Amino acid sequence: MNPLLRTTVLLVVAGGLLTTPAVAEAAPGLPKLPLGPNGQHLPTPGHPLTALQPSGPTQQHAPLPATRPLEPAAPSSAAPASSAPSVSGPSVSGPKVQRAHEAVEFFWYDCSHSALLEQPLTRWAAKHQADVTLRRVPAIWTGSPDEAEQRAHARLFYALEQLGEVDRLQAAVFRAVREQHAGLTTEQTAADWVAGQGVDAAKFRAAYRSAEVDRAVEEAPKLFAQNQVTELPTVVVDGSGRTSPTRAGGVDGMPAALDQLVADQPTP
Repeated sequence: MNPLLRTTVLLVVAGGLLTTPAVAEAAPGLPKLPLGPNGQHLPTPGHPLTALQPSGPTQQHAPLPATRPLEPAAPSSAAPASSAPSVSGPSVSGPKVQRAHEAVEFFWYDCSHSALLEQPLTRWAAKHQADVTLRRVPAIWTGSPDEAEQRAHARLFYALEQLGEVDRLQAAVFRAVREQHAGLTTEQTAADWVAGQGVDAAKFRAAYRSAEVDRAVEEAPKLFAQNQVTELPTVVVDGSGRTSPTRAGGVDGMPAALDQLVADQPTP
């Protein structure tokens, strides 16, 4: 081959090899998804849960995400309630007293941060009993490795709510699950545990199997998704304001954040 022609060919080939990586580097990367309470990826707009591949279950809870909440920005507490997803859902224990404001807590019995919030939230609700109704919604993340356990815990919660035992036993359930490692994920284990707490086991079993509890358990994951809950616990006030450990700088800061959210909401 002519030396000049051979040199030209080599330069063309080398030039192509040199530019290939630059093209690859310019390609946009996949968006990073926020993490849930167990370190699993949570959904973002355009990424339905069914499209995600959840990682395997872990025994240790990963830290709560410090950045990248699902929403582009924290919702303004002054936003009209009509612009936020509704958190109204079934109540298996009958009508609640109507107060000026409603705070809805999304929690999970096997979430350490939810357990830490239980006592401060109870004290906060007692302080605001004249103007705030506290409602709890057990978190069920459809498609997560923990979905079966979350559904079982939700059924336990709603059965206790139907019997009017949540206020008395909520903290005890957290201790049983988190500290005593009681699964409480079957009717038998749950009934045995509540019987030890002074609850009639037969009445509990009837509530556990009831159509009202069935409906509440099916509604819970819809509320979780509609309200775009990205970490636990999250408390939504009047459908528009919200706080969580990340937003409040830790669980200890959530009661003060709730005070401000209630103060910022217009009174009907």
